[in-house]
Amino acid sequence: MNETLVVLTNVPDADTAATIARRLVEARLAACVNVLAPCRSVYRWQGAIEDDAEVPLLIKSTRARYAELERALVALHPAEVPEILALPVAAGLPDYLAWAAAETAPDAD
Repeated sequence: MNETLVVLTNVPDADTAATIARRLVEARLAACVNVLAPCRSVYRWQGAIEDDAEVPLLIKSTRARYAELERALVALHPAEVPEILALPVAAGLPDYLAWAAAETAPDAD
């Protein structure tokens, strides 16, 4: 079975989050995207400390679709250098993992 990934990113607002989530699922690059409650991110960017409200996205995908998913996120994300972190899933309910793999299969339609 294809390795399942959870991909994390943060976007500036709920509208951007909804747009990205829908586009990724429509393109079968993600089986599911959780749009989480807004959070506050503090980070250093270009020598300055930033303090911004952001909306986290938890994207369930597969390693086979990761390169295309990353390209789509870079294209859709408004940040110059978006946070995109892919974490492998060590274990999970086999039926859920199979569903995620089926929903991200490029030839599923």
